[in-house]
Amino acid sequence: MADRPTLLPVVSALTGIALFSVMDAFMKRASIDVGAYNAVLWRNVIGAALGVAPWLAGGWRGGFGGGFWPDRRRLLVHLLRSAVVAGMAVLFFYGLVRTPMAQGMALSFIAPLIALYLAALFLGEPVTRRAVMASVLALGGVFVIAAARSGEASGDHHEAMLGLAAILGSAVLYAVNLVLQRHQAQLAGPIEIAFFQNLFVALVAGLAAPWLGAWPALPGEAAPLAVVTGAAVLAFVSLMLLSWAYARAEAHRLLPIEYSAFVWSAAMGWLWFGEPVGLATLAGVVLIVGGCVIGTTGDSPTEQTAL
Repeated sequence: MADRPTLLPVVSALTGIALFSVMDAFMKRASIDVGAYNAVLWRNVIGAALGVAPWLAGGWRGGFGGGFWPDRRRLLVHLLRSAVVAGMAVLFFYGLVRTPMAQGMALSFIAPLIALYLAALFLGEPVTRRAVMASVLALGGVFVIAAARSGEASGDHHEAMLGLAAILGSAVLYAVNLVLQRHQAQLAGPIEIAFFQNLFVALVAGLAAPWLGAWPALPGEAAPLAVVTGAAVLAFVSLMLLSWAYARAEAHRLLPIEYSAFVWSAAMGWLWFGEPVGLATLAGVVLIVGGCVIGTTGDSPTEQTAL
C-alpha cells in the first residue's frame, strides 16, 4: 500500500499519454482533410464546449485557489500555457501531415533536453557536461531520423523537410509547455485546466480565423467533423489525467513516461496510415531517448558545469 500514492499518478500519466497518442492519429487525419490550423481550432472549440458542463457542475472545486472563477494568477498561467500550446499544436500537426507518426513523435522527444537549456536561460540553472554530452547524442538521433526521412521522401523533398522543421519547432514550444505544466497543475484542478486550456487555445487560435478559419466538414461529408470531435474528447480526458498525475508526482518521475508515446504512435501510424517503422527510425529513437535519460537524470550538485 505504500506504493499506491506513487503508482496511481504513473498509471494516470501512462493512460493520458496513450490517449494523446490516439488523439494524434485523429488529428493527423483531420489535418489532412481540413488543414492543421482548422483541426486545432475546432478541436479546442469542441473541447471547451465539452468542458463547460463538468466545470459548472462542480469540477472547478478541484482548483487549489478556491472560488468559482480562477483568480488573476491562475488565469494568467492558463493563458500563457494555452498560447504556447496553440503554436505547438499547429506546428506539430502541420509537420505530422508530412511525416510518419513514429518519426514525428521521436523528434518531439528532444523536448526534455531543450527544457534544460531553457531553465539555464531563464532560471539561471547550470548546464552540466552530462547535459551537453546528452544533447550531442540526441542530436545524432535527430540527424539519423532526418537522413532517413530525406531518403524516404519520394515526392516533394521540400515538403518533407518543412515537416521535420515544423516538428522540431513544436518540440521547442513543448519544452516550454513542460516547464509550465507542473506549475499549472499545482495551482488548479484537472477539470479547470482542461476547460480553460481548450477555451484559451480556441480564443488564441481564433484570432486568425477571419483569414484561415473554415468549418471542419466538407460538403456532404460529416467524417472530418466526427474525427475532430473524437480528437477533442480524447484530448480533454487525456489532459485531465495528465494534470491529475502532475499534481501528485514530481515531474522527473513522470517525464520518462512520455517515451511510451512512441510505441502508441508507431502502432497508430501503422494501423491508420500504413506507415512502417524502419531501422533508422528505431536507431534515432534509441539515441534521442538515451540522450534524454542521460541529460535529465543522475546529475549531482557538485558536477562541473559546461556553461
